[in-house]
Amino acid sequence: MKILARHLTADLFNCKNSKLTDTELIKKNLQDTLKDLNFRLIHLDTEPLEDCHVAIMAIFQEGHLTMDIYTDLKYVAIDIFLCRENAEPDKIARNIRSFFKPDKVKTTVLKRGNFGSAKDIRPKVRTKVAPLRRIHNTGAKVIRALARRNHK
Repeated sequence: MKILARHLTADLFNCKNSKLTDTELIKKNLQDTLKDLNFRLIHLDTEPLEDCHVAIMAIFQEGHLTMDIYTDLKYVAIDIFLCRENAEPDKIARNIRSFFKPDKVKTTVLKRGNFGSAKDIRPKVRTKVAPLRRIHNTGAKVIRALARRNHK
């Protein structure tokens, strides 16, 4: 199976770092992190989107990164896309997590560009089936409600 890239998304909840509004410090931390991990930064930009929402975008030779920082919620959303099959986006995410000091983190890692067989790239579907009794009870309630409505 050939993978083109690794894509990591992370949600950082209840960040403890009091510097959530200091975009210059956040950018400096990101620059240092990328440099320490030997990523070659091409462009780094900050864009305030609303009063309490700032987006930071970094483009580097090996991929790109975005951070959406919601200061009033103490929440940071991170997307890291690295253009190598054996890339380790979790190394960047680990440094960002240690900077923001969240209480809770939710992370998802995706393998992007899977050019395997058609069977390999089909989406996995998960179906939840309710117990038959609950469906029967719901159906009976709907029928009774309709019957009452028609008799009025």
